[in-house]
Amino acid sequence: MTSIPYPATGTYPLRSGNAVRPLIDSGPAFRRICEAVEAATASVWISITFFATDFRMPDDRGTLFDVLDRAVARGLDVRVIFWRPNPESSGYGQTFPGSPADRELLAARGSRFRARWDRAHGRYCQHQKIWLIDAGQPSETAFVGGINPTFKSVEPGHRGEDQRHDSYVEVTGPSATDVHHNFVQRWNEASERHEADGAWSMGEDEELPFPARVSAPRGDSLVHMQRNVHPGRYAHDFPTPGGEPYPIAEGERTILEQYKLAIDAARSSIYIENQALPVPEIADRLEEALKRGVDVVLLVPAEPESHVRERRRQPGGTDFFARLEALGRYEHFTLVGIAGPNASGTRSSIYVHAKMMLVDDEWATIGSCNLHSNSLYGHTEMNASIWDPAVVRSLRRELLSEHLGTDTEALNDREALRLYRSIARENRLRAAREDYAWTGLAVMLEPAEYGGRLPF
Repeated sequence: MTSIPYPATGTYPLRSGNAVRPLIDSGPAFRRICEAVEAATASVWISITFFATDFRMPDDRGTLFDVLDRAVARGLDVRVIFWRPNPESSGYGQTFPGSPADRELLAARGSRFRARWDRAHGRYCQHQKIWLIDAGQPSETAFVGGINPTFKSVEPGHRGEDQRHDSYVEVTGPSATDVHHNFVQRWNEASERHEADGAWSMGEDEELPFPARVSAPRGDSLVHMQRNVHPGRYAHDFPTPGGEPYPIAEGERTILEQYKLAIDAARSSIYIENQALPVPEIADRLEEALKRGVDVVLLVPAEPESHVRERRRQPGGTDFFARLEALGRYEHFTLVGIAGPNASGTRSSIYVHAKMMLVDDEWATIGSCNLHSNSLYGHTEMNASIWDPAVVRSLRRELLSEHLGTDTEALNDREALRLYRSIARENRLRAAREDYAWTGLAVMLEPAEYGGRLPF
């Protein structure tokens, strides 16, 4: 066990004996997920937030529905939980809300997988992105992450028009059982299950049994499945195998608690990839870590979402960026984006959609949870936190190799982040000279200018 603690309370326990495999970017991630679906012997259960019906899976596998329909044809139990937006959250991304047109599409296809629709609280969303293969079987495999099937599938080094960077983590072993428990809880209490249009290919009263036993050990990693759940979404406190009943009706904030614990415990390095700027509760802790001498790299979209850019232009809008600018006053803090070569010979921003944090080359978290207030205080989220130095160092090496074009295997975590800072700074200077022959993809961003003019 490392020096980084885990939350004292939560639905799920810390479990040993897991095998974990981070999957970086949508092409490799969805290829591996499809391989697992094709090898499944019993079931395929997934939770979807944002979804495009014409999204194509890798290697000519067709759409998501093609993949699921083939699984049903093989006799598998295939189930999907779709998010149904409330009026105050409609238009928040591309969804499959179970509209008459959606149901007509399923009917025209003859789709026989089971589905339920689930609302979130108010303006929030059901933001979990999970795949569970062969629930409760010896081959049980879970995928937890943040990639939505809504954009062009990409390969490392061959990014298309929709350039994104994102991740999943594959988990086999005891902690996959907790993903199983989470799916059953959501399925059985899906908000729309009793509505005429709230389910597909099944009766409204059909419920799943909670898992009765923990999956057998498959590896050496300590893993903790963590959630954020708004109060009042679910009521059943039936425990996961080997766990204790948890009052989920009161909500859960295990992911938020883990973020705080990890930052507070950091001794040498914090590496973050997130599409959102940290909320004050997180930013203040990052500043305390900087005061302790911890090296911090924060990778965000170089070109953020429109609401961030609009905030920068609004009178008084700079208050929103005050904590980010405070972090920028520390020499060992680096704000970065990534940008890839384009056909014109310049650079195009690669949108960072990942939700990852690595601390001290010992601990990492991968999942669906952003560092903005919606994810931390309102959405339903799931992350997998991992205590395994070998896995974390390998993940750090893979991420930095993509972003820096340099292998950091021979460097420790602090040395690697300082190299990150050096390369990102040099690439920014090159961009100022209109020289786009960079080393890697990383470019330093100025906190006081973030949300304004791009540096390339």
